[in-house]
Amino acid sequence: MAAPSGRSGRRLWAALVPAALLCLAAQAAQEPSTAEFDVRPGGEVHSFSQSLGDYSCTFTYSAQGGTNEQWQMNVAISEDNLLFSCSIWRPQGKSYLFFTQFKAEVKGAKIEHAMAYSQAAVGAQSDIPLKQEEFEVTETTVSHREGKFRFELSKLMVVAKTPRDEL
Repeated sequence: MAAPSGRSGRRLWAALVPAALLCLAAQAAQEPSTAEFDVRPGGEVHSFSQSLGDYSCTFTYSAQGGTNEQWQMNVAISEDNLLFSCSIWRPQGKSYLFFTQFKAEVKGAKIEHAMAYSQAAVGAQSDIPLKQEEFEVTETTVSHREGKFRFELSKLMVVAKTPRDEL
């Protein structure tokens, strides 16, 4: 499609370009987003966050032993904008760090389902879930349960329901 010509055509084109860019930016903001981060041992509390639109996910933890591990966080919004998901995992499958605490917190949505795993699926290996007694889920967080958590964590999955605007 050719650009409109003449003075009125330039004004029309000048109005359409920003509108088109705004539409593209809004669409791009809804695309899933994956980011890599280091999980660092040493006993200090660390956090990593990622946002998508009006929603965010923050992973807070403390770990001991070994060296830094590469982890990933993926956030996404369903096509119908009803669900926000946050996945945090070690792509190599099993973490060799000793986690003393963990928490994944979502903002802007309420958790519908959450699961924590001691091993993430990789190759022929399957996800190995933590025992239900090892972690707890509230409206906005999934976290270790003091005295019950066995210090192994390799993956967290959270699905949260977004607020629905009624017309």
